[in-house]
Amino acid sequence: MTSSPTAYTVYTKPECPNCDKTKAYFEAKGITYTAVDITANPAALEYITAELGYAQAPVVVNNADDQDHWSGLRRDKLVTATMNHAREGATA
Repeated sequence: MTSSPTAYTVYTKPECPNCDKTKAYFEAKGITYTAVDITANPAALEYITAELGYAQAPVVVNNADDQDHWSGLRRDKLVTATMNHAREGATA
């Protein structure tokens, strides 16, 4: 069995309640993600600010669709991610 890539990347920082809530939501729904601490990774901070244009953590990037990304605690986007995850699980 090969390990599949994580579904999302969550750019986070320490002591960020919305970052923690986003990660906990993904964990509760069984959605894989990679957490990247922007305070320890200058390239990641540059990416989310200069390339994506965000100034607020968390920044979530859908690894399957580079046009699907958002900043902050977005319950609507988390629900959509859950529905996509369920659909992909049904077809796998």
